[in-house]
Amino acid sequence: MAKQLTIFLENRPGRMKSICDILLEKNLNIWAFTIQDRGEFGLMKIIVDKPDEARIALADRGVACALKEVFAVTAADQPGNLDKLTSALLSSDVNIKDAYGFVSPTDKQGICFLEADNPNGVDLGRAIAEHGFRVLTDKELYEL
Repeated sequence: MAKQLTIFLENRPGRMKSICDILLEKNLNIWAFTIQDRGEFGLMKIIVDKPDEARIALADRGVACALKEVFAVTAADQPGNLDKLTSALLSSDVNIKDAYGFVSPTDKQGICFLEADNPNGVDLGRAIAEHGFRVLTDKELYEL
């Protein structure tokens, strides 16, 4: 599974840049990100090329952060694919708790990072494969 880095930061000018500066100093590449406003504080969720190194680099600088495993689901960039993915998960009683994604400009593959609540322990890889999707392994993701 992919590793998402969740960073807790004050909601003030320059905080996002300071995170980017730390990662740049270590030559770490941000592939995807999302920011959530929580009033005085915010959450920055990122996918980077070397998540363990990024967590250490940020923690060493006093940044509160945590690694969490998320699914990296891929499929061809086509209209309706997000609808198909959400339908596949719903039919297995899986709740999507958090998700964000992007389309690779080079190979036109959509990649969706998602955190799911799976109370029945459904094999999500198999369940979504039946609908034309694939969960990337760590190795596949980090070799993109």
